[in-house]
Amino acid sequence: MRAMSAVEPLDVAEPAALAPAGFQVRRAGGPDAPPPTPIIFASPHSGRLYPDDMMSAARLDAKAIRRSEDAFVDQLVDAAPAAGAALITANYARAYIDVNRDAFELDPAMFADALPDFARSRTARVAAGLGAIAKVVSEGQEIYARKLTFAEAQGRIDRAHRPYHTALNQLITEAQAAHGVAILVDWHSMPTAAAKAAGAGGCDMVLGDRFGASCANSLTRLVEVELEARGYRVVRNTPYAGGYTTEHYGRPARGVHALQIELNRALYLDEAALTPTAGFNRLQADIAALSVRLTGHDWSALT
Repeated sequence: MRAMSAVEPLDVAEPAALAPAGFQVRRAGGPDAPPPTPIIFASPHSGRLYPDDMMSAARLDAKAIRRSEDAFVDQLVDAAPAAGAALITANYARAYIDVNRDAFELDPAMFADALPDFARSRTARVAAGLGAIAKVVSEGQEIYARKLTFAEAQGRIDRAHRPYHTALNQLITEAQAAHGVAILVDWHSMPTAAAKAAGAGGCDMVLGDRFGASCANSLTRLVEVELEARGYRVVRNTPYAGGYTTEHYGRPARGVHALQIELNRALYLDEAALTPTAGFNRLQADIAALSVRLTGHDWSALT
């Protein structure tokens, strides 16, 4: 388990021609062994790669755009493979291409040319400026100084979005083949302001199961009990009920369960400086303990 202390660089732009991998997978038990448990952790929004093809078109610098990251969540869940879970993390920044969206959830106003007929341009996320290619950062600042082309969007999808979901789908298939069930936990972080607005007195974490549609209640309840036992204030589905990943993969009737967990950034992050606080190590340790609880549980009743 890695403790976070040093400040990571803010500008991590990479030349697009290098085409770094869109994701990283760590499998418990090694790359060729069957998964020892049905648990899969994912961190889709903690990527820190800002390629040149994005930054050359941007009006904001990397530090400003980084405010949309779920900063360091990949490191908070770093102990999952040691506990027996698979772990997939996105490498590219969510502002570059958001893998927790439909790949073609695109805003036509952002593009110089027409989008294909199959583009999903009328979703609530697109309307909020947070489609597969974000128009704005969380504070509402527009990211780009010029219009993009659909070819640029397609390149990002091919480079990062499609490979991430190919890999995630494979992890789910492997888990279900080995255990009869797959359990995906999708990890995110939320701004402190959003956490304060949740529930009567705010919260530390939000469990999103799409109001019971994406996973068995027993999974949500187990996670809820474990986190509350460690002193966290936990609410369900408000203001985050789950994104594209939970909606797309969560099929309890078919043995695939997906739960989204949103962490209040105030627990571990200085949001202005984008640096970890003293709370980072405690939260990381508590997530590691939750990992052990999930991987040690008998999930046969879900098959």
